[in-house]
Amino acid sequence: MDPSELRYYEDDDTPTMKTIKGATTGFVAGTIWGTIVATWYDVPRVERSVALPGLLRTLKMMRNYGMTFAAIGGVYIGVEQLLQNYRMKRDFVNGAVGGFVAGASVLGFKGRSISRAISAGSALAFTSSVIDAGGQTTRIDTGKEYYPYTTKKRPAES
Repeated sequence: MDPSELRYYEDDDTPTMKTIKGATTGFVAGTIWGTIVATWYDVPRVERSVALPGLLRTLKMMRNYGMTFAAIGGVYIGVEQLLQNYRMKRDFVNGAVGGFVAGASVLGFKGRSISRAISAGSALAFTSSVIDAGGQTTRIDTGKEYYPYTTKKRPAES
């Protein structure tokens, strides 16, 4: 599918729906990441008959990471959509501002530091700008279509 055609499908979603999808995706990704981090660090060794404390700590880490990622995803997409509708432009500036606001507000609030807020906001704004300025895709279209089967006919055996 041509990337210019994808823009027509993206307009089917309202800005509110895109924000909800961003927050939900962030929550799922954060929960998975919280599970991975919990297995690496903070969970104590599970003893034979007492597994509940380890499980509770794992669930708490999953919740904390999930809520943080959901807040970042929701704020990022919400601000990006707000700017897109206000400016009537769809460019990398929307994503950069959304990334800065998401990083500064969510991660700055968690870190309780102005310098950490500015650093996190700048990092997310830079990352979003690089991705958006690069054509808004991670794949280069070469024009070839790949099928799970061959389209050439086999020669008839006699």
